[in-house]
Amino acid sequence: MTLKIIVLAKHAADPESEIRVSADGKGVDEKGLVFDINDWDRYAIEEAIRIKEQHGGEVIVVGVGYADDTLRKCLAMGADRAIKIPIDTGMDSYLTAKAVKEAIADEGFDLILTGLMSQDYNNALVGAMLAGMLGIPFSTAVTSISVEDDKIRVVRELEGGYGEENILPLPALLTVQSGINEPRYVSIMGIKRAKTKELKEISVDAGEGMIQVDKVYVPPVEKAELIEGSPDEIAEKLIGILKDRGLI
Repeated sequence: MTLKIIVLAKHAADPESEIRVSADGKGVDEKGLVFDINDWDRYAIEEAIRIKEQHGGEVIVVGVGYADDTLRKCLAMGADRAIKIPIDTGMDSYLTAKAVKEAIADEGFDLILTGLMSQDYNNALVGAMLAGMLGIPFSTAVTSISVEDDKIRVVRELEGGYGEENILPLPALLTVQSGINEPRYVSIMGIKRAKTKELKEISVDAGEGMIQVDKVYVPPVEKAELIEGSPDEIAEKLIGILKDRGLI
């Protein structure tokens, strides 16, 4: 059974980047930030390519925003074509899911893969929202995938190291947990082939978002207090601090 697989890939800021609040106080200043493919999405892309290599079919990568570099990297990994949706949805997961729904309306997919969450906002909402909008079954935090005729068998991660096995009819959507595979390196030949693959821009009207940002700020940092004195004096001061803060 050949599959048409759609994978969502976000062009996200490196979590190790130094974050600064934008001048208007309602976002993040992107100047100086390092962007790359979202780490969880990297595993989703790899898993889609492995399924294609085993069963045949097509892998289409979809990016919301100005994600040309990330989409080209996915094409270099082995995706067949890419769709760019050139709108800025910010941290609005609902708007992102709605934009993707509109862009893939005519694709006739069998399977959608997304990363479990994004490395910038960690909302873990887009995949589940998109499945709800499309009216298809979904499973989250997936750590194993196997295709069985017109169904797909998955294992999803639960708390405490447990796993849950689900069988879903196709079409379906899965959000992929990191560690499901070992993403491949992008080769020089892959980069050259990516330049010849289709990267189509689709404009959509996703309507109004669900989130309005009033203020973005860096959490206040309290300096550590060094307590000096004899052991008895230190103990007495420490007890006093804990009492003052209502901790004892």
